[in-house]
Amino acid sequence: MMEQKSKYVLAPELEVSRWFNTSEPLTLGALRGRPVLLHTFQMLCPGCVVHAIPQAQKIHGMLRNTDLAVVGLHTVFEHHEAMTPVSLEAFIHEYRITFPVGVDMASESGPIPKTMAAYGLRGTPSTVLIDRQGFIRHHGFGQEEDVALGFRLGLLLAERPGELQARDDKREATGCDDDGCSILA
Repeated sequence: MMEQKSKYVLAPELEVSRWFNTSEPLTLGALRGRPVLLHTFQMLCPGCVVHAIPQAQKIHGMLRNTDLAVVGLHTVFEHHEAMTPVSLEAFIHEYRITFPVGVDMASESGPIPKTMAAYGLRGTPSTVLIDRQGFIRHHGFGQEEDVALGFRLGLLLAERPGELQARDDKREATGCDDDGCSILA
């Protein structure tokens, strides 16, 4: 089997201690073949509550007839005592969050939960877009502009499996990448 070459990094699997709004635990492996919007938040984060959670909910509603998977990840790196799964369950109900939400698994060695550490997240809200092949295509921190995020999602939804590899192969053959084109020797 040929090793896949890509400048993109394969998304680490989610490490979740509990799921809400789904009958079965989700895995990125099971979602392979679908683009994924991974929305990380904390319920006490003002930017999450005011902008990011409503944005993710709107995307989930608007694109429900596509194969986009919107997945929330409650990743708590501060105020651990206040942000328990029981509090989160009430929060999800009150804010009418309908997409699946996982609770990032706590770390045994510090305040940063496991998935947050694996993805190198700087805080919340964070948005990670994962393509159909499981590669991270966008890693955003803070408030994302609706138009920019919509454009990125449109590109991911328009891609078909294998298209990323074919484009990367073409770039390698031509000496082109996202920074420009160079003359091949």
